[in-house]
Amino acid sequence: MLLSWKERLDEAGCMCEGGSMHQGEFLSQVRERGEYADQDEAERVTRVVLGVLASRIQPSSIENLAAQLPGELPGALDPGDQIEADNFGVEEFCRRVSQGVGTGARIAEWDAAAVLSTLAGNISGGLLNQVLSGLPSGYASLFGHPELTE
Repeated sequence: MLLSWKERLDEAGCMCEGGSMHQGEFLSQVRERGEYADQDEAERVTRVVLGVLASRIQPSSIENLAAQLPGELPGALDPGDQIEADNFGVEEFCRRVSQGVGTGARIAEWDAAAVLSTLAGNISGGLLNQVLSGLPSGYASLFGHPELTE
């Protein structure tokens, strides 16, 4: 029987606090970067952005990210029944975030950058490199690394 990525992480003991950061600290950083009214809004946006990211990256990257995310945030990386990553660019990424959050495209880009730049600052450099290498260069600016966008 095939195990889901969540079951494999549970068996490996990886559904844990990513590094030393707690979920509240992560969401506080997202709240500050996104200038959200409260922690609940920051969490709602974070879950949408992580869900869209999970549909765009490879399953191995999802598992590695889930292992480094704090608290219950790994659950937002659920790609459903998807076996391979969808192939879409930044514009479609932001459209999906916009649809999930219920905002316009410019605000969705802001939301994506608030979450993904926080993510980039709280995962290992090797994992960030793994994630970015699987995405077109246009995504780098959303992760807070515009210098990598060519």
